[in-house]
Amino acid sequence: MDINKTTVTANREYKSDAFKAYFSEKKNALELYNALNGTAYTNEDDLEINSIENVVFLKIYNDVSFVISGTVNLYEHQSTVNPNMPLRDLFYVSDLYKPYTAKADLYGKKTVRIPTPKFVVFYNGADDLPDQSTLRLSDSFMQKTDSPELELIVTVLNVNYDHNKDLMERCVALRDYSILIQRIRDNLNKGMGIEDAVTDAVDSCIRDHIMEEFLIKDKAGVINMHVLDFNEELHNKSLKEEGFEEGEAKGKAEGQRIFIMELLKDLGPVTVTVKDRLDHISDEAELTRLFRVAAKATSMQEFEKELH
Repeated sequence: MDINKTTVTANREYKSDAFKAYFSEKKNALELYNALNGTAYTNEDDLEINSIENVVFLKIYNDVSFVISGTVNLYEHQSTVNPNMPLRDLFYVSDLYKPYTAKADLYGKKTVRIPTPKFVVFYNGADDLPDQSTLRLSDSFMQKTDSPELELIVTVLNVNYDHNKDLMERCVALRDYSILIQRIRDNLNKGMGIEDAVTDAVDSCIRDHIMEEFLIKDKAGVINMHVLDFNEELHNKSLKEEGFEEGEAKGKAEGQRIFIMELLKDLGPVTVTVKDRLDHISDEAELTRLFRVAAKATSMQEFEKELH
C-alpha cells in the first residue's frame, strides 16, 4: 500500500489510545511509576486510575492519570512535543483537584491537602530529542520573569528505542512499547504502507512475546490505533507547531483564530462561511470564548451554534 495514498477516517475519540490503553492497566502503570520514582510498590490496588477526558482546552485522548501514595501523576504519550503542555496540564489538574476540595473549607484556617502533581510526557516521535528535557509554564508568560509566581513543570522523556536505557531496564512495559514503535518505524523506512507496517510489527511482537497479552487481547483495535497515529504523524507532523509559530508572528487575535481552526479541523471540513465569520472577529475575548467552545465541541454543528 502506498503511504501517500493511505486514507484513514480518524475517530478522534479512538486515535492514539494504544499507549493509554496499555498503561491504564494497573500493573503497567505501577511498573512505570516505580521505574520513574525509584519505588517498589507491588499492590495494584494502591493505584487509582482517574483519567479525565475532554477537559476544557484539552483534546487529550492518550493520557494516563492516576493517584498513588499522595501523588497525582499525569502521563501523556506524544509523537510531537507540544510547547503548550504546561498550560494544558494546568487546566487539567485544576479540574482533577475539584473532587478533593469539593467539601473542603477553602476559607478556613486549616490547610487543604491535595495530592502532589507530577507531569510527564513520553515522546517517541521522529525528531531527535535528548533523553530528558523540561517544559515550563513560565516560558509562555508574555512578560518574562526570573521569579514566576505561578509555575508548572513538565518532564519530557524520549522513549524511542535506544534512549533512556536505564529507565527501559527498570520498566519492561515501557521498553516493550518502544520496541513495537521502533518496529513500525523500521517497516515504514523499508517502504511498507502504514497498515502493513503496523500489522507486521504487531505480529512480530506477538511472536517474540513482546506486549503479547495486550496485543492478542485486542489486536485489531491496537492496529487501528497505530494506523491512525502514524498516518497523522506522517501527514500532519508539524501542523500545530506551525499554527503556534504563525500565531506568534501575526499577533494574538490572529493566533487565536489559527488555534481555533486547528481544533475545528478535528471536527471535520471547515466551511468557507465559518472561516469568513472567524476572520471578521477581532475581539480577543470573543475569540477566547470560541476557542473554549471549539476545544469542547464534538461536532462542527455544535460549534456553529455558538458562532454568532
